[in-house]
Amino acid sequence: MDVIQHQDPSGKTMVARWPANGTSDIRLGSQLIVEESQQAVFYRDGKALDTFGPGRHTLATQNIPLLASLFGIPFGGKSPFQAAVVFVSTKTFMDLKWGTKEPVPFRDQELAMVRLRAFGKYALRVANAQQFVNGVVGTMGVYSTERLEDWFRDVIVARLTDVLGENLTSVFDLPRLYDELAMALKSRVADDFTKYGIELVDLYMGAITPPEEVQKLIDERSGMAALGDMNTYLKFKTARAIGDAAQQEGGGSGVAAGMGMGMGAGMGMMLPGMMREAMQGGGQPAPAAPAGGGAAPAAAAGAAAATGAAPAFCHNCGQKLGPGSKFCPSCGTKVGE
Repeated sequence: MDVIQHQDPSGKTMVARWPANGTSDIRLGSQLIVEESQQAVFYRDGKALDTFGPGRHTLATQNIPLLASLFGIPFGGKSPFQAAVVFVSTKTFMDLKWGTKEPVPFRDQELAMVRLRAFGKYALRVANAQQFVNGVVGTMGVYSTERLEDWFRDVIVARLTDVLGENLTSVFDLPRLYDELAMALKSRVADDFTKYGIELVDLYMGAITPPEEVQKLIDERSGMAALGDMNTYLKFKTARAIGDAAQQEGGGSGVAAGMGMGMGAGMGMMLPGMMREAMQGGGQPAPAAPAGGGAAPAAAAGAAAATGAAPAFCHNCGQKLGPGSKFCPSCGTKVGE
């Protein structure tokens, strides 16, 4: 008894022909065994006579009605004939990948024209074995998923351009639209699969990303938005740069050294005023010297010396003195003696 069957240990074979090339002598009464996840298409003289589902089948005229008309009355029911059996896997093939070979141009509402890359995964299964074999496989002995991936990858990417144009206005809206875009894309390409006898089971959108240089600009924009105020941002950057420059020792970079010099010059201009305010006791402004030069202050200082009290004005420069002052805060002259 002839037994015809096929098993796929790799799990990637979609179609396997028996025999692998051409046809073979098959006697009536031969046993055809079809696995649970298979369909078998029976061919004779290049014509599909019938499709068998899972189970054990006896090849006879009563099981294959067209054989009776082809053979007429068999000679003892054992007449051999040239035929072939094509086993088609009906399981769901998962983890098939799709993606853009080249960036897809997209007119963004906020960023103008942007090139986008996209990738994802999909799953399919053969829904009509005869249609798939006749329309896609032909006379090939073995057909695997790798042959389909390249074709359907291009089909998905071609439809993706339309889906993005109809459902997306800006790449900033992508995080909340991945599921919607995937559903729209699946609906758009389903007919492209069906006409080959294939059912698109699932399609997932992995990611849609702009070029790296655009991503950097988006990051900078989001950073500026987080600060909220450009003036505050510039002050923060300046203060940070000054702090970094102040920590430099020795031969720092030109920019840091320049900033350090600027900071030093600023401090140099601030120190005299700070010292003057400190010596004037609370920063009170010094009054102008009275008219007549230093005669009146000198007289007042002499009178104070005669009475033993501290003078009110410096006898040298006319600066007003505080109570108990022994030195002029302006010129440093010793007073009160």
